[in-house]
Amino acid sequence: MNKTSFKTLLSLLALAPTVLLADEPPPPEMTEYWTPQPPVVDSPAGGVPSDAIVLFDGTNMDEWVIHRQDEDGDMVARPANWVLEDGAMIVPPREKINGKNGPSSSIFSKQSFGSVQMHLEWRAPKEVKGNGQGRGNSGIFFMNRYEVQILDCYQNETYVNGMTASVYKQHPPLANACRAPGEWQTYDIIFMAPEFSPDGTLLKKATVTVIHNGVLVLNHVELDGPTVYRGLPSYSYHTPRQPFQIQDHNNPVAFRNIWVRELD
Repeated sequence: MNKTSFKTLLSLLALAPTVLLADEPPPPEMTEYWTPQPPVVDSPAGGVPSDAIVLFDGTNMDEWVIHRQDEDGDMVARPANWVLEDGAMIVPPREKINGKNGPSSSIFSKQSFGSVQMHLEWRAPKEVKGNGQGRGNSGIFFMNRYEVQILDCYQNETYVNGMTASVYKQHPPLANACRAPGEWQTYDIIFMAPEFSPDGTLLKKATVTVIHNGVLVLNHVELDGPTVYRGLPSYSYHTPRQPFQIQDHNNPVAFRNIWVRELD
């Protein structure tokens, strides 16, 4: 027994007669600890927490890139080409190449992250076009793999594990909290990254909590793997920090006020 443990034992033995004789619980000090004190975070009403990393504040898209092939066929990062308008960044129309839609303009964060708290505001087009998955479709991918769906589901039905605020093809939301097309909507998301052993074995699944327009719609759900459109998801090892992706689904969805707090 080390000296610290021995001293602790002596202290408890000294208290024991008092506790037993008085037939009372131990003093409250025995279950209190004072260190380490948590850091102070300034969180102004409607503002950005002081320890947050701002990824878009409406003035520029410097924190985001698109990926394009160079002359050698290698993928390289280029400046984001989304439309910047009235403090929002908007998915641009696809260029036509030989009569077909050009390459996706999905954007990727320059910085990489693991577990985070994210705040994001988005807006589906006011002019309603299409239905189901073809209406105001986008998505936010954590670690470039795990998608929380963005979709205009205001009076618009689709498969429930692909609707607004779902973990796409895995978890439907607990409620449909969508506002009308053209109105700004908020996501506050807690994403906890998966954990792997050094040999690549999965130790802990990723989890997601989503609050949509102030309504809890996903409550710490476990993910079965990265988002896939066909088939079933399954994990494979990846590094503990990866970029975000915001999807270009060929719908002019707008975004503003994006910030994250790192939780790892």
